Amino acid sequence: KEFIYEVKRPRKDKKLPVVLSREEVSRILNVPSNLKHKAILMLIYSAGLRVGELVKLKVEDIDRERKLIHIKSTKGRKDRYTLLSDVVLETLRDYWKEYRPNKWLFPGQNKDKHITTRTIDKIFTNTCKEAKITKTASVHTLRHSFATHLLEDGVDLRYIQEILGHKSSKTTEIYTHVSTRDIGRIKSPIDTLTLNKERR
Repeated sequence: KEFIYEVKRPRKDKKLPVVLSREEVSRILNVPSNLKHKAILMLIYSAGLRVGELVKLKVEDIDRERKLIHIKSTKGRKDRYTLLSDVVLETLRDYWKEYRPNKWLFPGQNKDKHITTRTIDKIFTNTCKEAKITKTASVHTLRHSFATHLLEDGVDLRYIQEILGHKSSKTTEIYTHVSTRDIGRIKSPIDTLTLNKERR
């Protein structure tokens, strides 16, 4: 007789995403003097894009009239629309004038190919150094920060799920653990105590 042992997989640690404060995001977005780099980082944060989605954006995916960005997804994900902010649209207009992208919104060194995710990683890392960001952040942190900031502004979790393109609401719920919207409002009981200021 063969014995079949059920091997239980160790449970994955549920790590909470690193989230940048609005002030940290501002510092990052204010650093690049290169218009292309600025537009890339602004777009990722303002629309909550995955880096893989940003690199594949085509000029035609930017709907200026409806203020939407069309994300044509792969890997079985559905197509979706996300936000196109007025501030980003202004930056993109300047970028268009200067770079005149043809097919890909952000072409690589070879104009027929899109920029690589590795290039964007480098742009982000260098920008964070200049902005003196001490948190362990990656480009994806901008997406996490976007979602958390929306939640803090009172946007319904279902809309955030739709914008981010999450299949399951469980994935989006992680942002409730890093949002300061509710936790930030709770006062620690120590704040109600009368404590002597001087050290003993």
